[in-house]
Amino acid sequence: MTAPTTPGLLDELVADLDAEGDRLRAVVADLPEGDDGWGHDTPAEGWSVAAQVAHLAWTDEAAALAARAHVDKASWDALVLAAMADPEGFVDTAALELAALPAADLLKRWDAGRAALRDALRAVPEGVKMPWFGPPMSPASMVTARFMETWAHARDVYDALGADPGDDDRVRHVCHLGIRTRGFAFANRGLEVPEPAPYVELTAPSGATWTWGDETSPERVTGPAVDFALLVTQRVHRADTALEAVGAGAEQWLDVAQAFAGPAGSGREPRAGSDLGEVDA
Repeated sequence: MTAPTTPGLLDELVADLDAEGDRLRAVVADLPEGDDGWGHDTPAEGWSVAAQVAHLAWTDEAAALAARAHVDKASWDALVLAAMADPEGFVDTAALELAALPAADLLKRWDAGRAALRDALRAVPEGVKMPWFGPPMSPASMVTARFMETWAHARDVYDALGADPGDDDRVRHVCHLGIRTRGFAFANRGLEVPEPAPYVELTAPSGATWTWGDETSPERVTGPAVDFALLVTQRVHRADTALEAVGAGAEQWLDVAQAFAGPAGSGREPRAGSDLGEVDA
């Protein structure tokens, strides 16, 4: 899950991450406190709008510490030790604590964390990988991961508020990560990775066609890019997508797809009236 880091590539990725964060910030900035705004429940059970933003704020701060570990290893090590004391609940606990802040203070905290992350990523020496809670990552890979998470948590907020998600071709980053994590998704569930890898052809919001893999593969996945991104971030049940799979391995992949680190998620329940087919996730 690494990518070569060049100044141009990193700047482009950071610009896309900034734009995705700015979109979410614009939606939540003027929300009232309480259940009609920041306290509004989102599709993620137990997570309010405030908790979604707080999770992004905390993780941006953690990523900035990781990016500065080459000059301040002690601060990163302290964070890791705190996480080791509660490996299952540490991140959620930290997010919920931040979510208790007044909305204005939470937004300031998130703004500061986003700026700190931008600066720290650009200061990572060429060829140096950042430590993380999983495998070390290049700055480009970290930005891609932060984009994926920002996009996914923003979707929860937009769904909760009935806001237009404004789908655009930046979603390619999520799709790319979803494909790169195919092996992880199987291994994370204790499953062997089926071969061959499927050929993937997705239709971008702009109408462009994006492809990955060997076009001659007997296995393939096709459909809307946004549906694929929602599936690999487990923001939708497979039955509620227009994705199509050919081949047993491709079918199985769409049942277990997971672009984010951590335990295998349970995913989302199908919407009422969905054709469940033979999904066996």
